[in-house]
Amino acid sequence: MKISKKILATSAIIVSALTLAACGNQSASQKKKQVLNWSETTQLSTQDPSLATDTTSFQALLNTGDGLYRLDKNNKPRLSLAKSVKTSKGGRVYDFVLRKNAKWSNGDPLTAKDFVYSYQRTVTPATKSQMAFYLYQIKNAQAINSGKKKPSTLGVTAPSKYHLRIELTRPLSYFKNLLAWPLFFPQNQKVVQKYGKLYGTQAKYTVSSGPFTLTKWTGNNKTWTLAKNKNYWDAKDVKLSKVNEQVSESTTTSYNLFQAGKADETGLTGQQVASNKNKAGYHARLSSAIRRLELNQNKVKAFKDLKIRQAFSYAINRQQLANNILKDGSIPAKGFVPSGMGTNPKTGAQFEDDAYVKSGVSYDLQKAKSLLKQGYKETGTKSIDVTLLASDDDTSKQTAEFLQSQLDRLPNVNISVQSIPFTQLISRQTAGNYEITLKNWQAVFGDPINFLDVFQKGSSYLNNGWNNNQFNKLLDQSENVYGNDPVKRWSRLVAAEKILMKDQGTIPLVQVAHPQLLKTDVKNVSFNPTGVPYDFKNVYLG
Repeated sequence: MKISKKILATSAIIVSALTLAACGNQSASQKKKQVLNWSETTQLSTQDPSLATDTTSFQALLNTGDGLYRLDKNNKPRLSLAKSVKTSKGGRVYDFVLRKNAKWSNGDPLTAKDFVYSYQRTVTPATKSQMAFYLYQIKNAQAINSGKKKPSTLGVTAPSKYHLRIELTRPLSYFKNLLAWPLFFPQNQKVVQKYGKLYGTQAKYTVSSGPFTLTKWTGNNKTWTLAKNKNYWDAKDVKLSKVNEQVSESTTTSYNLFQAGKADETGLTGQQVASNKNKAGYHARLSSAIRRLELNQNKVKAFKDLKIRQAFSYAINRQQLANNILKDGSIPAKGFVPSGMGTNPKTGAQFEDDAYVKSGVSYDLQKAKSLLKQGYKETGTKSIDVTLLASDDDTSKQTAEFLQSQLDRLPNVNISVQSIPFTQLISRQTAGNYEITLKNWQAVFGDPINFLDVFQKGSSYLNNGWNNNQFNKLLDQSENVYGNDPVKRWSRLVAAEKILMKDQGTIPLVQVAHPQLLKTDVKNVSFNPTGVPYDFKNVYLG
């Protein structure tokens, strides 16, 4: 069949048009250089999942690791390293089938044994994991962690190479959320044992199971890079080639970098919020973190007295701190448990409203002075001269200086402020080496127990000397007696929070906001207010 030159010419035009259209319709992620420049306020302290305790370290672990589940953009757990799951025995036993194409960044196959090893390592006493108590709902975990049973008895087994079984002590409604948290990610036994004590202390002593690998981190530097992991099972959906991270303790520094086009986002101080809150790239970012003042009864005997603890709490104007000092969207705390931690199963009321104890977070300077004088008399104390330990970032410095000015108004109270690098702060707080200190606690999942168990007897985080038997009993009942009775469990958790506040076991200050300015061409960013803030897996520039 003969084809006319006219038809050929027309066809050429159509093909050309289609070609041009195809070029024009290329995804933004293909056209734009996929390098994200991100700011952090604190350094990495570790990349050992069993030893991490801070948000910055967990965020890097989330992006270099993967779990049985991963949270989607709505912060709902979706299967990730697991292809499928079946539950049995009333929700106590989980049987996972793992993806056979999952590999470590060094090429090693990722198998069920990597999860068994990870969980056993975390609960082994010699590891000294402060987070081990999160695994206590797994069969024998608590007994292992207290040295009463061998790690091999843990309710986590590998019946076959790609079959993982987890046996719980009871059904746990939030277990899937826990499995999406880096503490529950697998660990490569060969790599951990090869590096020994060096594991997780520098980028070269790590291995990745997730979207990115860690590079350019030497253990104490303020810059590092997340590079796309080509061996990741879902690498096709990872658009970013790398994420350059830079620590700026001063928000002024990160803000200037953002303005100069050298950073794609920046945190904001209160003053910067006022100038940017109407811009397209502004995000308020109220988290589920509580910043609190911790009084160490083990270091300062006067703090064992309730009236003295109450005096310190009453002397702090939280409204003024939030509105006049921070001005960043942080709100005065209503208790230790923040908003977003659940609702009453009968009434729908928020936990922070049900458990509210006005006296635990109120400001009354005259009452503070009166209580302090009574406390002095009861304890034979004449004065309190202590150092407030805080991080050296802008917000922590602002808060510490404000607290100093507030508490110095109390009779014979003298507060000194010591600001130190974040990694040093974590180390000293963990060791209980402070008199008073600023602490943050960030939720891992949206349930009050995620906060309250910090103050339960036996918690690795409980190092301020406070202990209350009734509080301990209520928490035990909430998890081990009424774990499957939402109404009774709720009432125990509410009662526990009220005891913590009435006894001033800690002094909540504000629920923390992390206001952010983000370039509008950074797409698919999801913020998780009740866990690790940012997952870069699906982020792209376009």
